[in-house]
Amino acid sequence: MKKAYLGVDIGSISTKGVVIDSNNKIISSCYLWTEGNPIKAVKKVLDKILDIDEEYKIVGVGTTGSARKLIGSILNASVIKNEITAHAIGTSTYEKNVRTIIEIGGQDSKIILLDDGIVTDYAMNTLCAAGTGSFLSSQANRLGVNVEDFGNIALKSKKPALLAARCTVFAESDLVHKAQIGYKKEDIIAGLCNSVALNYLNNVAKGKKINEPIVFQGGVSKNIGVKKAFENILKKEVKTLDNGHLMGALGVAILSKREQEKDYNFDLNNFNFETSSANCNRCPNNCEIIMVKKDKKMIDSWGNRCEKGEIKVR
Repeated sequence: MKKAYLGVDIGSISTKGVVIDSNNKIISSCYLWTEGNPIKAVKKVLDKILDIDEEYKIVGVGTTGSARKLIGSILNASVIKNEITAHAIGTSTYEKNVRTIIEIGGQDSKIILLDDGIVTDYAMNTLCAAGTGSFLSSQANRLGVNVEDFGNIALKSKKPALLAARCTVFAESDLVHKAQIGYKKEDIIAGLCNSVALNYLNNVAKGKKINEPIVFQGGVSKNIGVKKAFENILKKEVKTLDNGHLMGALGVAILSKREQEKDYNFDLNNFNFETSSANCNRCPNNCEIIMVKKDKKMIDSWGNRCEKGEIKVR
């Protein structure tokens, strides 16, 4: 029987899962929307990726992402790690000499700086959507274009529109104005891609030294227009990986190989829990915090967009 390892990355927008073998080769994988229900999303992911050859037996499980503690408790995970560690391990495994990781997901973004495979610095942004996938998706809808086509359309532009890069409201206002005065669609879309890159560099990466090799990952890395924008602004090569959108799940699956092996039963229907919510009130965001308890013990919480709303789970 061959050994296999499961990694699950549960984000606020998307949930990713991978099964790897002992050589870190992906046996199966899945990427889908969380849709506000991480447990249901993980059930769907497991249904898709656990249909593997009977010659494989899963002996390690890892979870990461915003709902990592909740799903880790359900799956009896052998390792539960934050996104920074998971992404760093996953990326450096497939790109040995990586120095800078640019990660932009559906609702947040992060930068991770490494030296000889060790994380030396990082930063995250969860407050402004102007540099994320959800921002691009909403603008794609506004323009009547599939977001999957954004990159190829942007590359046709000869003169990208100059759009505000500092926040969502200003960028959207600029987009509407440019469309009204007759800018070509490809120029507006190229401008949006530039706006995403500039927003990231001026906020998430502010004050950070971006060294090569640079790896761009997360869902937005599939947008060739944003990749090109980063290269034009940085005047440096920006690499993408075929499985860049899965790096968190891959990293935590790899980390699970270091833990003691277990026997697993992936029956999520027998997990009993109760949820409640409360508003944080600790800053103007006033986030709604979702709390999950099992046997009256807090096992996870999410919904906070800054550290003031973080609930320590003991």
